[in-house]
This record gives sequence, C-alpha cells and structure tokens, in this order.
Amino acid sequence: MRLAGKTAVVVGGGQTPGDTIGNGRATAVLFAREGARVLVVDRDLASAEETAATITSEGGQARAFQADVTREAECRAMIESCVEAFGKIDILHNNVGTGLGDAGITGLSEEAFDHIYAVNVKSALFACKHALPHMRAQRSGVILNVSSIASICSMGLIAYKTSKAAMNALTHALATGNAKYGIRANAILPGLMNTPMAIEGYAARGADKAQLIRMRDSLVPLGGKMGTAWDVAYAALFLASDEAKFITGVILPVDGGQSAQVGGG
Repeated sequence: MRLAGKTAVVVGGGQTPGDTIGNGRATAVLFAREGARVLVVDRDLASAEETAATITSEGGQARAFQADVTREAECRAMIESCVEAFGKIDILHNNVGTGLGDAGITGLSEEAFDHIYAVNVKSALFACKHALPHMRAQRSGVILNVSSIASICSMGLIAYKTSKAAMNALTHALATGNAKYGIRANAILPGLMNTPMAIEGYAARGADKAQLIRMRDSLVPLGGKMGTAWDVAYAALFLASDEAKFITGVILPVDGGQSAQVGGG
C-alpha cells in the first residue's frame, strides 16, 4: 500500500449531494484504500460521516470531524484532533473552495470577495499554520493544496481566479520555507470536472444538466470528456506518496490538456 502507516487530514472530505463523487470524498477514500488513517473534515458533519462510513465499510480507518476552516480556532482543533486520534499528521489535503457571489471587477461586492478569500486562501493558510509544527517536529510531511486551472487561465470571475492564484503562491512559499524540515508542498489544479459541486450548482439555478455536461465535455481536449474526482484523487495519491519524495513546489494541472491551450492553438 502506497500510504501504509500514514495519517491524513482531508479538508472538505464530505461533498455536495449529486450524481457523482466529489474530489474530497474520492481522495479520502483512495488514501484509506492505500493504507492511510484519515480524519475526514467538513463543515457538514453528516457528509463527513458518510465519507468515513464508506472508508470503514471497506475495512479502512477514518474519523469524521466538523469544522468551519475559515476560522483559525477550528483549524487548530482539527489538527489537534488528528494528532490525538492517530498520534501524528503526515498529510494535509486542503480541498475546500467556493466562487459563490463572484463577478467581474465592477460587480464584485466586498462581502463576496472576503468570503471567497476566506474559504479559498485563509482556510489553507491556517490549516498549514497548525499542521506545520507537528510536521517539523517529525521532520516529514506532505501538504497538498487543491487550486484550479482558473488560476492560470483567463476568466472573468475576479475573486475566484485571484484567490486560486494566491493558493499557488502559498504553495510555493510553503515548499521553499519547509524543505529543510523534509516537508513537501504541492498544488493540484483541476480543470473541468464532473463533480457535484461543479454540476449541481448550475443545475439548481435552472441549467439543463445534460446540456451543461455536453458543453463542458466539448471544451476538454483529451477525449472530449470532463475528468472525474478520481482523476484528482489519483494525482493527490501520487503526490502524497513516497513515489513523489523529490517533488515539491509543483503546480500540477489535472485538466485533460485544457490549460495547455492557453496562448496557442
């Protein structure tokens, strides 16, 4: 098993209800299948418990933990809970994000901007702040930040794009600042994914789901089809494993080649 003996905190390990599996849940389940003990964190405790139940039903080890990770005290409690339950923290997977209320620069409200940055940036910063002392003490650890290809591609939603670009910059700072402690930090940039958060939100606002999926599929160069949460999860598994022991500071698109089209035909 690729993560045997490891412990992981998966933030955003529940998911939005929908027809498919979300990135956080898929990653938590895959980490457990590969031997990790997993603390599944979500603001929706019932959803975190569903993920944990899936893991334990397969013979893995998991606990659910409720936290609003925009609050530093709850990030601290989350890390402390992992260490108390499992004795250490080897992997911190930051997988929460939102674009709720985003707009172009002339239409963006202060409230929406602050909320998006709190969810997309502050949550990861404070989770890392409280995980790093434990990782530094043990001279090892892996931080994985889920960003987006929106951070490197053109789009009109100002707060989401710039907050994900900030996540990339945070990842670089974590990588360079903590390499001397044996800690690695990398970011994953999903492209168009067929996940509940991506699809159900639009459908709830009146979009035809089948038409939306066809449109999104058509934008993906590789195979003309969106990726799934398992594509993100397997990228996370590789970066979390010792197979990637010489990889840090990487900003990895998982997007079927969509970002490779930027600036070219």
